[in-house]
Amino acid sequence: MSARHSGTGMTSQRTRMRMIERLRTQGIADEVVLSVMSSIPRHVFIEEALSSRAYDDIALPINFGQTISSPWIVARMSELLRANLKLRKVLEIGTGCGYQTAVLAQLAYEVYSLERIGPLLTRTRIRLQQLQIKNVHLKHADGMFGLSEAGPFDGIIMTAVTAEIPMLLLEQLEVGGRMVFPKGSRKQNLCIIERNSQGYMETVLEEVKFVPILSGVVRK
Repeated sequence: MSARHSGTGMTSQRTRMRMIERLRTQGIADEVVLSVMSSIPRHVFIEEALSSRAYDDIALPINFGQTISSPWIVARMSELLRANLKLRKVLEIGTGCGYQTAVLAQLAYEVYSLERIGPLLTRTRIRLQQLQIKNVHLKHADGMFGLSEAGPFDGIIMTAVTAEIPMLLLEQLEVGGRMVFPKGSRKQNLCIIERNSQGYMETVLEEVKFVPILSGVVRK
């Protein structure tokens, strides 16, 4: 493992554990999620110039107008998606730099992740390969259509905000499954949609701030 992957100084395991302790004080209670996040070097998912801030509780730019979510957001969404159960098949909408993807890869048997920005996906593919993460399937696609050929999914997670979830996407959620996503426009909230035999139930949670989801794909 390279020095950048193993971490020294501000990117060391000790720094990572301070992040985990902070997440506990911020109310993250799922020890499985915390254990997974303690094992993943967050600094390798961002530009080296910003690596000294990798474990701060802030979102950071990752190029192409996108951001890596703060550690708390990643932990909170993962905790909500997992709901103390072992996830089998998860769909992630918005691969980004791949940090949330890497967390999901240790919480689920299989992860399918969609990213609309081609160059961003190429970088992330290389990064996940270097970390030897092998249960993730990446696809360059418009996330709002989902990935029906790989569904249904017992978990769907969206890492960009939308005003409404298309029914096409909800139909890819397995009965008994749940979707975690930010919803809104000026005011945004984390939401959960759970599918049961009668239909769908939505729960609105705390206020958050995400970049908006966009349609179409970007190849260059």
